Amino acid sequence: MLKNKQVGFIGGGAMGEALMGGLLAKKMLEPAQVTVYDVSRERLQFLQNRYGVNIGDSGQAVATASDILFLTIKPQVMSAVLTDIGKLVKQTTLVVSIAAGIKISTLEKFLPRVPVIRVMPNTPVAVGEGMSAVARGSYADEAAANLVSAMFSAVGRSIQVDESMMDAVTGLSGSGPAFFFLMLDALSDAGVRVGFSRQNALLLSAQTMLGAAKMVLETGEHPGKLKDMVTSPGGTAITGVHMLETHSIRASLIEAVVAATARSRDMGKEQ
Repeated sequence: MLKNKQVGFIGGGAMGEALMGGLLAKKMLEPAQVTVYDVSRERLQFLQNRYGVNIGDSGQAVATASDILFLTIKPQVMSAVLTDIGKLVKQTTLVVSIAAGIKISTLEKFLPRVPVIRVMPNTPVAVGEGMSAVARGSYADEAAANLVSAMFSAVGRSIQVDESMMDAVTGLSGSGPAFFFLMLDALSDAGVRVGFSRQNALLLSAQTMLGAAKMVLETGEHPGKLKDMVTSPGGTAITGVHMLETHSIRASLIEAVVAATARSRDMGKEQ
């Protein structure tokens, strides 16, 4: 799939490293195919020592030499980077941006007639369990979108969406880890409250959440049905569920995603 392709990364931070490491671990790429540039020479040396990848002298050099170019940088520096590399990127180069809030139209303004893909990954890509949404630009075909989806599947799972859904993706899966971390923190406190050590309470909570999510993904069953399998008449689980419903946990989670989506739209307008 990626044989003989040169893949460049401008930006060697956590997201860039997670994707690079996943692609190398899954043998989708060999280290010799990868070149990375970052403003931090210390960071570049770390990546080269750990993964055996090539170091680029500049963003321009990486952009010129890449068949697939990942822009794994912060939104605040995107305009400067695009100004720097825009005229050097070939129309045969597939450009992939993970910068939150940077629209495809903005990328295409600096990269005319270049196939562009916008991706919204979330932080669990760092442990190979990320969720990424892929949207293609005007000059990117279905094959390009499928290729990028496969690459992000190396660090979790991916879906393809219309760009109009990217704010909703940010509100649900992009912000979602924070909601789950909050729930895990609360469940861990609950475990301590009923007598467990902090370490055991956190392990019980985290593994239970992981197992529940895996059951949904692997069985394909609706979570409501799986919930019903746990809640026996007059039992402990239904008692706990009743307490959660009394405190509107379902409505609170829905409102949290809606609010995060609205904030993402606002931030996009501020870019």
